[in-house]
Amino acid sequence: MASSLNRFVSRNAHHRLKQFSVAFPHQVPNPSYDRRCLSTLYAKLDTAPQTIIGSRGSYLQTQNGSWVIDASAGASVVSVGHKDPRVKQAIVDQLDQVAFTYNPFFTTPAVENLAQFLTDSTNGEMSKVFFVSSGTEAVESALKIARQYFTELPTPQLTRTRFIGRKQSYHGNTLGSLATGYHAARRKIYEPILSSNVSHVSPCYAYRDMKPGETDEAYVSRLADELDREFQAVGPETVCAFVAETVSGTSLGCVPPVRGYFKAMKQVCDRYGALLIMDEVMSGMGRCGTLHAWEEEGVVPDLQTVAKGLGSGYLPIGALLVNKRVADTLAQGTGAFVHSQTYQAHPVACAAAYAVQQIMRDDNLLENTRETGTYLSKLLRQRLGGHKNVGDIRGRGLFWAVEFVRDKATKEPFPPGDKLAARIHQTGLKPEHGISVIPASGNINGVDGDLAIISPPLNVTKEEIEVIVDKLDAVLSAVLGK
Repeated sequence: MASSLNRFVSRNAHHRLKQFSVAFPHQVPNPSYDRRCLSTLYAKLDTAPQTIIGSRGSYLQTQNGSWVIDASAGASVVSVGHKDPRVKQAIVDQLDQVAFTYNPFFTTPAVENLAQFLTDSTNGEMSKVFFVSSGTEAVESALKIARQYFTELPTPQLTRTRFIGRKQSYHGNTLGSLATGYHAARRKIYEPILSSNVSHVSPCYAYRDMKPGETDEAYVSRLADELDREFQAVGPETVCAFVAETVSGTSLGCVPPVRGYFKAMKQVCDRYGALLIMDEVMSGMGRCGTLHAWEEEGVVPDLQTVAKGLGSGYLPIGALLVNKRVADTLAQGTGAFVHSQTYQAHPVACAAAYAVQQIMRDDNLLENTRETGTYLSKLLRQRLGGHKNVGDIRGRGLFWAVEFVRDKATKEPFPPGDKLAARIHQTGLKPEHGISVIPASGNINGVDGDLAIISPPLNVTKEEIEVIVDKLDAVLSAVLGK
């Protein structure tokens, strides 16, 4: 049952939505068409998702006039909320100057401003930035520069051609990034064409993988030993880098590393001269309460990837941040990065992203993320923690996951055929609920496991957090019962 406070909040939310609807007085008619004839190649070829015709802040307006609270921020993308006029103005201003330049030939102030902001944000630890159009492209760039680094050392190490990733990880959908990650269901049909130069070790997944009575220190030591053995198994002299998400994304479900984990992994990498690549495409750029999620881990990566929150979804953009020692090695070698893309450092995308980051600063959104994230954690545990099918609630900042189980004591998952995560998502989108969360499955072994990820825009209010938890509670009751 919703509390009186939550009923009050829900009424206020509906009032705000009525106010929002003034901005969209003309409804687009809902055509009756044969969905099998749609031209867009959707994930399910004969099923189109809901059409969105408007947005504001944390809300989306559907074609039929209903409103959905975007508790997923797309796919943990939207950081400064939907339809911020300041970002729109930055885009228009850049279009008035120049829409596109080919970065190997020309640069623009928008590109240089954003790059300088990012390097300054690391206190100069990361000294160069390479802009792309997605997180996947950032990961591909990281893999390539890691290899090039070893070819440009004063004494080149040409045998380094391998990478070590983690199971239940995700780094993108191109062949190189898909091989680096390891989500069994996503890889399955492509296995025959994926590179064989990547091996995988266990993730840091305390809820399921820590042994009874095992301390954090002992668990971290066990994972470090496993990574060390993998270096030995493939040949330490063959490994370019260890690749890991700082806080895991949809393939594992917002799992923060156990304290000391990345320090231990970095020590193993340093022991064998390999690089540490930290993937923050989903968890970075403020999502976890600090601009860079690695700030909480006591390590600085050699290479870092970011994307989603960098541009808040206003335009596609991602970036590779390069540690000074890696950049200096290339500068003292060939003086070039042997990689380029047509739309790298797109002026309009960079202008939009720079405006987003200024809004993050001006509106104190890192502080808001920490405060509302703490509140979200509290409410999730209070309202959902006692549910018979909620096994774990975990996360950091405004990046949280609820893991569902059939049995709390044994942690037995629901059968994959139940498609629980998808049903929770679909139920949430119904007009009577009006909430979007990220459904995820396969977190246990690539097949078993169901999650709902809650990652609202970073300017979400405490009142909206209450609405989100209230709605999610109602959705779980509808799907799983009380």
